Amino acid sequence: MICLDRLMLEEMVLEAKKCSVAGEVADYIPALKKANKDTLAIAVFEGENTCSIAGEVEEKFTLQSISKVLSLAVALMDRGESTVFSKVGMEPTGDPFNSIIKLEHSPSKPLNPMINAGALAVTSLIVGDTMEEKLGRLLSFVHECTGNQNIGYDEEIAQSEYETAFLNRSLCYFMKQHGVIEIEVEELLSLYTKQCAIEVTCEDLAKIGYVIANEGKHIETGRQVIPLHIARVLKTFMVTCGMYNASGEFAIRVGVPAKSGVSGGMMAAVPYGPGIGIYGPALDETGNSIAGMALLEALSKRYDLSIF
Repeated sequence: MICLDRLMLEEMVLEAKKCSVAGEVADYIPALKKANKDTLAIAVFEGENTCSIAGEVEEKFTLQSISKVLSLAVALMDRGESTVFSKVGMEPTGDPFNSIIKLEHSPSKPLNPMINAGALAVTSLIVGDTMEEKLGRLLSFVHECTGNQNIGYDEEIAQSEYETAFLNRSLCYFMKQHGVIEIEVEELLSLYTKQCAIEVTCEDLAKIGYVIANEGKHIETGRQVIPLHIARVLKTFMVTCGMYNASGEFAIRVGVPAKSGVSGGMMAAVPYGPGIGIYGPALDETGNSIAGMALLEALSKRYDLSIF
């Protein structure tokens, strides 16, 4: 445990919030434009009801790309590593998260599960006879990690994403042509946009991060929610690919497994330590929360959280 001081955490939030002025709220998904760019909140969960919070922690936000970690966990549990990694690779990329360029190589197999193409391929592998069953499978996993049975998805944001998912449709059709995706594209996009629109708080996110950080074991129930080897796979991808094409710099500056989303959410999983959930919707040029990055860097330096 790092035994956070609440007052100190609040001071760190206030200092990091100053960075928000240099960022912009995501606008390519119309429903996300409503977020207040000055918002910043953090929750640090250390197990056994020990959760330190600061900022506007009552704010709910959607997972967006953070959901890629969760869908990967579920797909690996459902299908196994050999099947999943026959459809998606394990290598980082310096290209933007929504790039189509690398799909023309290897052949047409996405480089990793944290870019959009890879995440779509992974989501297509979740077990279920219908899209509703697959979404229910994913939500049940989130409920178990957080202990919050009320988590659902934001229908307005899901619909907004579905209606504007032109590039993701292109990625899907390209992969379907090459046998990476086998299910119907529109059904997959309907599921994927709902997956990205799963709505949480910083505390929910911190609790998910804690399960991943602590080898997949739920501290309160004692249950192995995620098999040990899969939890390690998730942390590895979070380190190498979790912060889009800023992952290398993030590893140097912060040095903990983390995943961001364009809603401004960030989830960190400090191995054998706390789970951290952050929300700051003002984004930098790579699509990461600009104040969230500053806050997590300050926290890592103060408590020597880096794994390197």
